[in-house]
Amino acid sequence: FINLAGFIRKPPHMRDYPNKQSRFPILINRQLWREELGSLISLGWPMAATQLVQFSINTIDVLMIGRLGPEALAASSLGLVIFFGLYMFGIGPVMAVLPVVSQALGAKSDDFAEARRSVRAGLWVVIISFPVALIIGLCTTDIALAFGQPEIAARLAGPYVAMLMPGLPFALSVLILRNFLAAIDRTRVPLAIIILTTIINALLNWLFIYGVGPFPELHLVGAGLASTLSHIIGFSLLAGYIMREKYAKKFDLFLNFRKIDWPRVREIVRLGWPISVTTMFEGMLFNASILLTGLIGLIEVAAFQVALNFVALIFMIPMGLSMAGAVRVGLAAGARDLTRVQYAATATIFVSTLVMTVFALIVGFFPNAIAGLYLPADSPDNQIVIEFVTAFLPIAAAFMIFDGVQVAANQCLRGLKDVRMPMIMTGISYWLIGFPFAAWLGLASPLGAEGVWWGLVISLVTASILLGGRLWWIMRSPDRALPSPGAQEDIAQS
Repeated sequence: FINLAGFIRKPPHMRDYPNKQSRFPILINRQLWREELGSLISLGWPMAATQLVQFSINTIDVLMIGRLGPEALAASSLGLVIFFGLYMFGIGPVMAVLPVVSQALGAKSDDFAEARRSVRAGLWVVIISFPVALIIGLCTTDIALAFGQPEIAARLAGPYVAMLMPGLPFALSVLILRNFLAAIDRTRVPLAIIILTTIINALLNWLFIYGVGPFPELHLVGAGLASTLSHIIGFSLLAGYIMREKYAKKFDLFLNFRKIDWPRVREIVRLGWPISVTTMFEGMLFNASILLTGLIGLIEVAAFQVALNFVALIFMIPMGLSMAGAVRVGLAAGARDLTRVQYAATATIFVSTLVMTVFALIVGFFPNAIAGLYLPADSPDNQIVIEFVTAFLPIAAAFMIFDGVQVAANQCLRGLKDVRMPMIMTGISYWLIGFPFAAWLGLASPLGAEGVWWGLVISLVTASILLGGRLWWIMRSPDRALPSPGAQEDIAQS
């Protein structure tokens, strides 16, 4: 397999290939295909596992909160809508660090200064934007009531989000450090750290939610406190690892950290804001779907949260694999190797779609077993919620395959620093097409809450077609896919 942080060599018969028009000759060179597929899996499985485990912090919250009853579950659902909206607002500059670092290392494997500038700029963007996010998070109850959500759920959601908010900058910073470590092929220790923090989160949840021993019984507030402490611990462990690991410490990420590199901060913001908008387009579609379901009924929104939480948990696997694909694409683009870009992108879409297809079959055939993980079936109060969950999950299985395609295509485009057109495409797919269908089918048709899910299916089918087509079009030409020699600026904005 290719050394991830080294120069990506072109095969002899294609060394002048970037100067020629590509016909997208995937699968012609079996050795390249095996190398890229193997490199993607080798890099991607720890990243996928890390994404899965980190997201499970909130899944553990939902599982434990579900034992408190449907009202608490609905409140946590509304609270997470606000919290993840703010998380997605800040995630653009975080994700922008990945292609910048990858392309810099692809062009020159020992370019420590460029990588350090980008990582530190990403951390500073998180710090600078946090006060605005905090103000919005503290208004959760008012926001939920303004959107017509059940009052009892809105009142419970406010303190929950208030306790989650201090952990937000640490959660975003954890992702920055993980992306940096992925770019230098250090993924297994971060996985171990995230597993440890998840175990700590589960323990803290048990202590704070239910009031074990001398700890107070805090219910939803306890779940928020446990998550915040877990994010702080995770960031501290990752920062400590970076400062001690033999290769990572050469980058001196935290040296003179108080000195802000404003030109690089502006570059990260310029590349990151379309990613933030794109992520918010997608994430807020699902959050808005929860709000739509809340207009239908409290039981329906509790069931929607259970089904969505499980599907989102599975989504973390192709998400992690696609982030690894963005690294591979970025390294190849930095080395100006169009053939490697094509093979890396194709491998990413293939593996992500295959994974989602397998899990879609599981979700479609075993909805009752999945519902039972969240809600005890022996409770009469939970029975009707379980019925709704089992109705939602087979529909969710229908869009999971297209979700795998769109996330892979989107991440590969980010590896090429192509972010603005994908932002427009996701806006069209999710808000001009998907959300109107979800609202109409959910509120004005006999389908009810199931209609909201069918609106999501339409959204993701459209997004997978548009983003996949965009990636295919860009990779047909070196002028669109590759940066100019020595340049670290956005490309493919036409």
